[in-house]
Amino acid sequence: MTKRHLLVACAVPALILSLASPAAAQDTDAAATTQDEPGAPATPQAGVSAENEIVVTAQGRAQVLADVPVAISAVTADSLEKSGATDIRELNQLAPSLLVSSTGNEANGSARIRGIGTVGDNPGLESSVAVFIDNVYRSRSGNALGELGPIERVEILRGPQGTLGGRNSSAGLISIFTAPPEFKFSGYGAFSYGNYDYMRADAGINAPITDSLAARIDGVYVKRDGFYKDVVNDTDINDRDRYLVRGQLLYEPNADLTLRLIGDYSKKSESCCAATFVQPEAAQLARISPGLDPYNRPEAGSDALTSTSNPIVPVLLALGQDPRALTQSTYDRDIYMTPGRSFAGRTEDYGVSLEGDIQLGDVKLTSITAYREYSNYQGSDTDYTQVDILYRAANKNGLAREFHTFTQELRLQGSLFNDRVDWLVGGFYANEDLQVRDNLRFGTQYGAFAPCRVVNAINPALASPASTGCLSAFGRGALLAANGGAGAFGAATPLIFAGLDNLAQLNDMGNIVDVYNQNSESFAFFTHNIVHVTDKLDLTLGLRYTNETKDFDASFQNDNTICPANRQLLSSLLATPLASLAGGIISLSCQGNSTAELNGVTLDDSRDEDEFTGTAILSYKPIDELMVYASYSRGYKAGGFNLDKSSLTGTSATGVLLGPIVAGSTANLQFGAETVNAYELGAKYATQNFSAGLTVYRQEFSNFQLNTFNGSVYVVQNVNSCSTDLNGADTDADASTGACDPDNVQAGVIAQGVEFEASLNPVRYVNMTMGITYSDTKYRHDLIGDDSGTPLDPSLRLLPGDNVSNAPEWVGTTSVSYTPPIGNSGLSGLVYVNARMVDDYNTGSDLLYGKEQDSYVVVNARIGIRGPDERWSIEGWAQNLTDTQYTQVAFNTPFVASQQTYSAFLAEPRTYGITVRGKF
Repeated sequence: MTKRHLLVACAVPALILSLASPAAAQDTDAAATTQDEPGAPATPQAGVSAENEIVVTAQGRAQVLADVPVAISAVTADSLEKSGATDIRELNQLAPSLLVSSTGNEANGSARIRGIGTVGDNPGLESSVAVFIDNVYRSRSGNALGELGPIERVEILRGPQGTLGGRNSSAGLISIFTAPPEFKFSGYGAFSYGNYDYMRADAGINAPITDSLAARIDGVYVKRDGFYKDVVNDTDINDRDRYLVRGQLLYEPNADLTLRLIGDYSKKSESCCAATFVQPEAAQLARISPGLDPYNRPEAGSDALTSTSNPIVPVLLALGQDPRALTQSTYDRDIYMTPGRSFAGRTEDYGVSLEGDIQLGDVKLTSITAYREYSNYQGSDTDYTQVDILYRAANKNGLAREFHTFTQELRLQGSLFNDRVDWLVGGFYANEDLQVRDNLRFGTQYGAFAPCRVVNAINPALASPASTGCLSAFGRGALLAANGGAGAFGAATPLIFAGLDNLAQLNDMGNIVDVYNQNSESFAFFTHNIVHVTDKLDLTLGLRYTNETKDFDASFQNDNTICPANRQLLSSLLATPLASLAGGIISLSCQGNSTAELNGVTLDDSRDEDEFTGTAILSYKPIDELMVYASYSRGYKAGGFNLDKSSLTGTSATGVLLGPIVAGSTANLQFGAETVNAYELGAKYATQNFSAGLTVYRQEFSNFQLNTFNGSVYVVQNVNSCSTDLNGADTDADASTGACDPDNVQAGVIAQGVEFEASLNPVRYVNMTMGITYSDTKYRHDLIGDDSGTPLDPSLRLLPGDNVSNAPEWVGTTSVSYTPPIGNSGLSGLVYVNARMVDDYNTGSDLLYGKEQDSYVVVNARIGIRGPDERWSIEGWAQNLTDTQYTQVAFNTPFVASQQTYSAFLAEPRTYGITVRGKF
């Protein structure tokens, strides 16, 4: 934290305390008496009201959910407890428009709403769905993938949030509110045990210290064996070993002042995240774009990994790959890693926040001050095979990222003209320091594996993985004798041999450590006003101005001397018919822009942008139980820098690496801001025992930020479309075709659909919920890159006209809860079931055919008995009761991808156990 941040952090709370004068404290009883006068309107408190209405703060004010003209899902503490949700991933079961998943690193978990979210594991991209915990922004949605402790409620706002909510978000917002301190002495404890040796203990105590000061402390500890068994190294992967401690103080000296101080610390020491090979039973192979099938099959269905026509299989086997890894089911969770490699990692997350509300006459001042630190490192066997091709060390110079974030929000709100105008103005400031470190290195067998990729392209029968350059003496002799003794490649034959021999020496080289630093400073001013035109008609107008500055620097240390040697050796062949062969050797020598040419190189740059966003809503209540509304909103997600040097290079039209950019330019690393225009029509109906909401929406995304892994490097690109016909130039493999006149650039992604949610209490003790989302989230045809009209990257040539990844068209959720009394003993039962039904979708951001996920259903269940006043309970539970097998994300297996080989991060299998609770 800088001195400036520290001054602000101290000054704001001091200002609030100074405004809470003794005179105000003396008016406590008078204020309470006034509030209790007959007929006086009561200000709703967030949570669940006495009338069992859900009260939310989505518009910066406490409002009954049914009266908020915004697409919002609210999940209560009771629903969370029954569903067994302990982190934001489990909200998937309760909100059909939401999808939260994690892939190669839990630090980069991704949340999507209506099919839109930030894709990939690049921390340079901010989250399309912002996550807040107790009104404090978490820098990336993955930062919230941990234990949450006791929760009061969760609000999930769908669609762009461009006015309130602190940080801008282009797709939606998840706001989590933890249970606050109360002015009564209480405590609780719970212990769970389940399969995979799962153990979870959580406990807390709440105590009033004085009449105006209350304290609360909560703790959670979780330990579990991994869902994957690393057969080679005899260890578990994707295990749990984590804890959370949260302490709070609540100060309420009078009715006009509330201060809430929260401090928390959490730590994880876990191995994450393993992947398995995708086999036919998991891949829907029917969607092959013409010209992209490497085997020219008349119809899909052949197993791309274990087919005898796949020449990579004998190479892997010859280098030590256990054949069971290539033939077992996708969902067989035995994995075969490189000996000595590890997915071990550690995550620490801690912070402090102070939220203050003070009533200054007719005006309410709200201040939220917070500082947070987050750090994570994770090792990986990055090729996901038993052959040592690519790895990251399991230490702080592996794949590591650290966030230091200071945020300050101030809001003033009140009413004018006899409460006809409910006004709100405010400001938001955020300062984020981000550091990413990486030491991705070629493994000890890369030099044996990589030349075989080239030899397979020449003639698989000549491949000899045990020989230098993957060519035996017989193979070299055959190539030398070809063409009547002129050599298979003419005079260039010795150069090709030399290139392969050089490539064979590329073992345990690459990044020593790359360091990326980024400081992001953002400030915003906003206003959000509700005009009560009549008693039944409201007009809501919101406007926000945001300025965003990012300062970037990077430094590289690299010992890969093979890349410059082969580039110098073979560059003369890039203008000849041997360009493809020479280019393949160069690319394999320099994959990921790994080269000693960058050793000692430093970069620095900055970018500045500003944007106006906002909303306009017209809502009408023809009767008390029904509200209809129409809205427009504009959202924004900042541009930035790709914190991966893969793109810091020039390429030819055929994708050959032409050499690193060492002159200090970061142009290839930058991507532009994403904006969205959204339109909604909605209706909400609510009575005591039934409520329902219907939303029809359309969202148009310009400069859509996409991150995809093409098997070798990460491609970060803005996606737009061209209003003129590109004649298929966006679907070919040529990076130089498919440009668009800048005047004809338009939005590249359209998300439109219908959402329906309902809750019903048909009889006493029974509650039923249902949600259905139809989301048509697609790329337009005639796609291009950024808003200057540049061509689309060839690796994304399947995108035009297809659905966005991880965007199923149909999703449904449902739950049934039954809590009957048991006789007259004061005991009660609990029966709870929820389900999520998901349509087909593609999990890969490049939409390759082997990444399809078939439709599936996930069911959770809980049954138990509870004591009088629910002071104790014993519950049996199962998550994924039917053991549904599905993948979170499938991806191109690194360095094997040109052979159409895919790996997948699997969803969790069935888990079950028992929980014992008690409270006083």
